[in-house]
Amino acid sequence: MIKSKKNSEHYIWGDNCDSWILKDSHGLSVKQEIMPSGTAEKRHFHNNAEQFFYILKGEAVFYINEEKFSVKTGESITILPKSEHYISNESTEDVEFLVISAPSTNNDRIEIN
Repeated sequence: MIKSKKNSEHYIWGDNCDSWILKDSHGLSVKQEIMPSGTAEKRHFHNNAEQFFYILKGEAVFYINEEKFSVKTGESITILPKSEHYISNESTEDVEFLVISAPSTNNDRIEIN
């Protein structure tokens, strides 16, 4: 089946961020997401999942362990299991990206206060 934002399950996360589930199996998760300006997710880590983020539009800021990375349109970043991280949109425009997780992050997200 051909998948797109138009025919995929959609949900809202964080502060009005959009996610479309393009694929979700035990071994692989692929989501297309949009973060409005000024939004961020909570610091967390995954015990098992490795995540790959590819920026389709805009510029995202990633905080991974104690480092900060700015990732722009056409660039990507990988986050290894057990790495504390979160993504933030510190720009004035929406950020759109793909997040690919292997295995899926279902039941594998530990938030840090």
